[in-house]
Amino acid sequence: MSVTVPEHDLELHRRELTGYCYRMLGSAFEADDAVQETMLRAWRGSDGFEGRSSLRSWLYRIATNVCLDMLRGEKRRALPMDLGPSSPPVEAHLRPWPAEDNWVTPIATESVLPEHGDPAEIAALRDSVRLAFVTALQHLPARQRASLILCEVLRLPAAEAAAILESSVASVNSALQRARATLATLPSEQRPRAVDEVNADLLSRYVDAFQRYDMTALLDLIHEDAVMTMPPFEMWLRGLRDIATWMVLPGPSKCADSRLVPVQANGVTAWGQYRPAPDGGYEAWGLHVHEFTGGKISRYTIFLDVDRLFPRFGLPARLP
Repeated sequence: MSVTVPEHDLELHRRELTGYCYRMLGSAFEADDAVQETMLRAWRGSDGFEGRSSLRSWLYRIATNVCLDMLRGEKRRALPMDLGPSSPPVEAHLRPWPAEDNWVTPIATESVLPEHGDPAEIAALRDSVRLAFVTALQHLPARQRASLILCEVLRLPAAEAAAILESSVASVNSALQRARATLATLPSEQRPRAVDEVNADLLSRYVDAFQRYDMTALLDLIHEDAVMTMPPFEMWLRGLRDIATWMVLPGPSKCADSRLVPVQANGVTAWGQYRPAPDGGYEAWGLHVHEFTGGKISRYTIFLDVDRLFPRFGLPARLP
């Protein structure tokens, strides 16, 4: 017997489906497309929903098939440290990667995390959308990726995950073992690590130091073995010494007197950076998404694709 599903009931699951598709695809833009296609397929096929599984599981099955279709034959998304060794801090090494759509992109936290719920569950979900974790997931084959997200992020029983993947429990458990083994063997700069719950004082110190471009104060907030990336440039830096050298070069030093506007991205506080414009005011320059470990920045990521990213975070192109 079929059960007609109201469109409102489908929409209640949009946020968590967006989080699932984002982890699968590594792109906020593709996640939106995947969820839209999931909703369209669900709406068109709602008369065929027989209610033998939960509506949530049924939607996850559709979303999984959409993501697997999108990933078929596609090159995996990455961040610069996934593509080659670190570079010396020299501006001549700034080369944009030819296809910007190869990068993992940040996503607005409000698009993927629930507003209310158990604090411990929300904290776990927040960790699972951090840039480092989402980027690490892209190293996994698609079905292993789905198995890991369903079982270890969403905490679904293996039997339910198997039904979503239209597979067997044994296959899901095997995929989980292989996925864990792959993540455990990633190089240190590609592997997600435990991060701090950042306090307001630390964030305030970072904003103050960056806006004044006070190198002493700023570098005091960066971890000795931090990694710095600036997509779409393929160059990336490893270690405080190289980051310090880079920041005082003529190009990067133009960030002096910038303004930072706070937003929420990937479960952390991020900032839209605006550099002084030649004709007055400030122009959009980059989206800072950092992770802190031991009270200091361990991953320093600045996304420069502001034309596409800033509108997603409600950020204007200029400040007066």
